[in-house]
Amino acid sequence: MAGGHTDSPEDLLRLAVATAREAGELIASMRARGVDVADTKSSPIDIVTEADRRSEELIRERLLGARPHDGFLGEEGGDVPTGSRVRWIVDPIDGTVNYLYGLPNYAVSIAAEYDGRIVAGVVRNPAQDVEYAATLGGGATCNGEPVRVRAAPPLDQSLVSTGFGYEAAVRERQARSVARMLPQVRDIRRLGSCALDLCAVASGQCDAYVEEGCNLWDYAAGGLVAAEAGATFEVWTTALGRDLVVCAPTPGWARFSSLVTSCGFLGSNPA
Repeated sequence: MAGGHTDSPEDLLRLAVATAREAGELIASMRARGVDVADTKSSPIDIVTEADRRSEELIRERLLGARPHDGFLGEEGGDVPTGSRVRWIVDPIDGTVNYLYGLPNYAVSIAAEYDGRIVAGVVRNPAQDVEYAATLGGGATCNGEPVRVRAAPPLDQSLVSTGFGYEAAVRERQARSVARMLPQVRDIRRLGSCALDLCAVASGQCDAYVEEGCNLWDYAAGGLVAAEAGATFEVWTTALGRDLVVCAPTPGWARFSSLVTSCGFLGSNPA
């Protein structure tokens, strides 16, 4: 117990949801006033806005204010070691480029990790007033209503989401893998938010998702939502040592994961 809060997934989720809603209101209000790029990271197109920083500061203050002994891993602010069994994993704005351009596909993502396992998570899209949440073993919801994956279709009828990294050489290789996949599926979507792509699998808005180069804060909450909605969610390691997120409804997992491998997403070079 920390500051009157228990470590139950339900209590952790309640705190995460309240915090995500407040952070969502903040970034939506900042977006209405206009957005400027505050900094870049791995490349000139890998951007940070002042809203990213303000959102993460707010989230850290709320979570550690309520539970001062917990750890905290945020995209913009480094890693605070945990003095409890809980660590918070936070992306203050997942989909920052969408946010910059005024596209409504961005989200606040907050996950709670207990003894190294994600036990609660929320993905809040304030622009569309959509909120996904899940607890380990407790199922997944969208705006409070239970969600489940679609029945897994054949590969050639599968709608697949993906994304690309920020470095030109990496993007070129990823594009080759996607080009191999495209003739074998219904179509490809690239919507610009790992967290929301995983939630789209959870809610049946797409049939599968694969993306290289995501970080733990991108997929921690969304991965739990997808898994609790009936998907298999795994993080593989590519030939270059990057995380490769792969997700599909469990009945179709074997087919989709084999397709990901054959198309070269792991860094192989099929003929």
